[in-house]
Amino acid sequence: MEKEESLFDTIKTIFYAVVIAILIRTFLFEPFKIPSASMYPTLYVGDFLFVSKYTYGYSKHSLPFSMPLIKGRVWEDAPERGDVVVFKFPQDNKTDFIKRVVGLPGDKVKIIKGRLFINDEIVERTRVEDFTRRDERGNAKRYNQYIEILPNGVRHNILELSDDADFDKVDEVTVPEESYFMMGDNRDESDDSRASVGFVPKENLVGKARFLFFSHNQEGAWYKPWVWPRKIRWERLFDRIK
Repeated sequence: MEKEESLFDTIKTIFYAVVIAILIRTFLFEPFKIPSASMYPTLYVGDFLFVSKYTYGYSKHSLPFSMPLIKGRVWEDAPERGDVVVFKFPQDNKTDFIKRVVGLPGDKVKIIKGRLFINDEIVERTRVEDFTRRDERGNAKRYNQYIEILPNGVRHNILELSDDADFDKVDEVTVPEESYFMMGDNRDESDDSRASVGFVPKENLVGKARFLFFSHNQEGAWYKPWVWPRKIRWERLFDRIK
């Protein structure tokens, strides 16, 4: 009898733990891993971060498997220009993307020779030291790095290989109501609103990227545990995302 009660208590504890974890993941914070280079130098491949789910309110994409239990958004709050946001790719409503909000509803956005214009005003940028990224083989790639200042004063770093790449010229578009124009900070290596992403409906917003809780590089094989401490980017742990 005691063994049966002990087993029941264990199952009940596990059940409660799972329910609490699902509630936290759904309504408060959800972890994400960065798989691509599109947000360098802000986010690195191998960064793990927490996204606050409550910041912009909730939609069906806040729920596990995007269950259609919420229509539109509830307890809605709009993103600010410069926020780093996780959203569902509008073309399949399943894949998670992470980019920076550049254009708000009603904004006119265009790009001329790599320079971003918002509502006919050029966005200020200042050249700083070059940025070098190394791939898993140790090969170095050098980028031009700038500090960009958005119209609301948000400052962030961006990378450019040149001002004459595929997405360095974009004809003027007007951001539809209840949608956003997103761009990666690694401007020449990002699939964003200039490419297949297009405008992002507010319903597709998942949450705001807040801080890193882990980060590792691609050096050394995973089956060699003695190299694991060298893979961790200790200096990036718990960095706030801005």
